[in-house]
Amino acid sequence: MLKQLTKRREPLSFMLYLGILGSSLLFFFIILVFVKKEFSNQQITLKIPGVFWASTWIILVSSSTLHWANKAFREERFRSYRLNISLTLIFGIVFMILQALGWRQMIISGITMSNNTGGMFIYILSGLHLIHALGGIIALGVANKDAFQRMEYVESYVYSVNPPNQLKLRLISIYWHFIDALWLLLFIFLLYHASQNPGNSN
Repeated sequence: MLKQLTKRREPLSFMLYLGILGSSLLFFFIILVFVKKEFSNQQITLKIPGVFWASTWIILVSSSTLHWANKAFREERFRSYRLNISLTLIFGIVFMILQALGWRQMIISGITMSNNTGGMFIYILSGLHLIHALGGIIALGVANKDAFQRMEYVESYVYSVNPPNQLKLRLISIYWHFIDALWLLLFIFLLYHASQNPGNSN
């Protein structure tokens, strides 16, 4: 019976991976457009907001706390699970706030989508990533709600051995780790291209 319940929900895994593939192709296409423009105009200036460094560290830490949350969930250490799933949500929200502050830094510096090609790509890439991150924040919010609705050990245990709940946490984790890895790759890409043109500053 439990296997049947799990199998019925496997299409959710397929849909998630399909969505991840689609999102990856979208970002890949945007990067290709950037590279094409860079080859035709070597003077594209990238000025990456300094606060993006802090947001990168924060989202990396959030993946670590989510890893520990999953480990605690499997080992039935529910207090630790609640702590780490909460920290993951908090770090995710802080990441989004820091990204918004990065945009503010760019606007104050006079960098807009209309007057700076490099700035336009930073806005597009980070903005699309924020939309994806928002989906992860909502999912983490649901996971936190479920965790704190069941404070007693027995309630938490019953919840943790339910295959659909195990699958839900697994899918949330896969998606959030994807969001983490995606931003890291985008940030490295932006840093690399910013370093190629003299006069660019981070």
